[in-house]
Amino acid sequence: MKYIELKHSSSDGTVLKVKYCDTFFSKLAGLMFTKELPQDQGILLVEDSESRVNTAIHMLFMNYDITVLWLDKNKHIVDKALAKRWRPMYMPKKPAQYVVELHRDHYDDYAIGERMTWDK
Repeated sequence: MKYIELKHSSSDGTVLKVKYCDTFFSKLAGLMFTKELPQDQGILLVEDSESRVNTAIHMLFMNYDITVLWLDKNKHIVDKALAKRWRPMYMPKKPAQYVVELHRDHYDDYAIGERMTWDK
């Protein structure tokens, strides 16, 4: 399991430790069945190209709500949602290549158009 540091380009240097999910099974499992998500952690779901359908998520088997950020190929936030547990689907309004899932309290920390960075 690979972890990376996710940085918010307009923050005060805040870094989140996220699980890098680029395989089918790591993306499928996501955060399902976990009890909680620490404030400073999350996951990054990586697709091969931009898509609305391939970056849609479900919240089935989730025990808590999360902040979801959808990023385009240039790592700019194109949509965001406060995803509620046990909802069948959330899909971005614009095509995205990356999905970031974070603690629900981070929703107001990010705005559409802002950029995220990380080293692979």
